[in-house]
Amino acid sequence: MGIRSKAKKIRQLLPIVGAGGNVQASAPKSSTAETQARPQATPPVLPPSAAPSHPPGAQDPQEYIDTVVKGHPVVLFMKGSPSQPMCGFSANAAGILQTYGALHHVDILLDPEVRQGVKEYSDWPTLPQIYVGGEFLGGSDILRQMHDQGELAEVIEAAGSTE
Repeated sequence: MGIRSKAKKIRQLLPIVGAGGNVQASAPKSSTAETQARPQATPPVLPPSAAPSHPPGAQDPQEYIDTVVKGHPVVLFMKGSPSQPMCGFSANAAGILQTYGALHHVDILLDPEVRQGVKEYSDWPTLPQIYVGGEFLGGSDILRQMHDQGELAEVIEAAGSTE
């Protein structure tokens, strides 16, 4: 079996990650009776501070992003939430920021316009993105570097992070 055959077989066994969550590519279809017999899972109720933020209604994404960035001392635009990050970089950034206390996050997976809009707002092509005191700080790598050098605490303190 060649390397491409092995890779194809592995892809068939791995979950597909994307819009709608994890879906098993090779999962057998269950019968209607089995589906009806299973109890339906209810989504967890998040406390207000853990609830993701996303634009209400038809608000312009740029206006929404500006309002969020200027309205909170520390904002993390990330994939997922701090309690359930959807990528390693977002998990890293959320973990670092949580050690400093209050953190407002925006799950960019909930709205494609916000996901693209935040990249345009900062003129930075990657996510996650961190804003402190209304200013763009950078991504996960910059956050890690500032944390390791002890600079992040000073920046957050200067921003008055008492959310």
